[in-house]
Amino acid sequence: MSGTMRYRFDVSYDGTRYAGWQIQPNGETIQAALEEAVRRVAGERVRVYCCGRTDQGVHARQHVCHADLGRVGDVATLRKGLNAVLAADIRVLAVRPACPTFDARRSVVSKEYRYFIWNGDVVPPFLRLYRAHIRKPLDVAAMRRVALCLEGRHDFAAFSANPNREVGSTVRDLRTLRVSVRGPEIAIVAVCEGFLYRMVRSLAGFLVRAGEGIETPDSARAILASRARTARVPTAPPEGLFLWKVRY
Repeated sequence: MSGTMRYRFDVSYDGTRYAGWQIQPNGETIQAALEEAVRRVAGERVRVYCCGRTDQGVHARQHVCHADLGRVGDVATLRKGLNAVLAADIRVLAVRPACPTFDARRSVVSKEYRYFIWNGDVVPPFLRLYRAHIRKPLDVAAMRRVALCLEGRHDFAAFSANPNREVGSTVRDLRTLRVSVRGPEIAIVAVCEGFLYRMVRSLAGFLVRAGEGIETPDSARAILASRARTARVPTAPPEGLFLWKVRY
């Protein structure tokens, strides 16, 4: 667009009260809030494009977006202005000029998601919106064994949901699927060049079943090979999921 410059926005948000990233006719969204903030601060109506959509109730430690603007002076002033008009559960961490070819989605090298589980009788009230609460003790060693079988390049059709839009290949290179534990908190870390719709929550739901003693490495391999979604791959609740880091 003539007379404009592309800018990158690094954003963090608590997704509890939002209907996800993408603008929808009913419900507040992160995209709508950011576009309205840009309109109020920069005086321009623009489309803000993101690195990937997040679902209702999902959070982001780092979510990267881009937009083409024509009236930006100092980027630090723009960042402060956006944070002044945004609700406190969305923060713009950084604004920087980007090259014209930078694309928040297409330029991604990898994304890291983290899924957090509170595995104890009582979840601290200040974590209730940010941890999936599972009371039954989980076998972390069993979860790790299954996670190793899911790492690597596979067809993850059985670990995705229908996004109601056309999808190309369901083959993905899951570079990392790691399970760590610290006291009652279990963290699942997933790194991939790009995830399928609800893939991380599906992986988390399946690993929970492994921790309950229901699924095994053999069943993980069989479900991958089937390429068919079944009730054996539940979608874990959204509140435990964070988009953690985006790499370019």
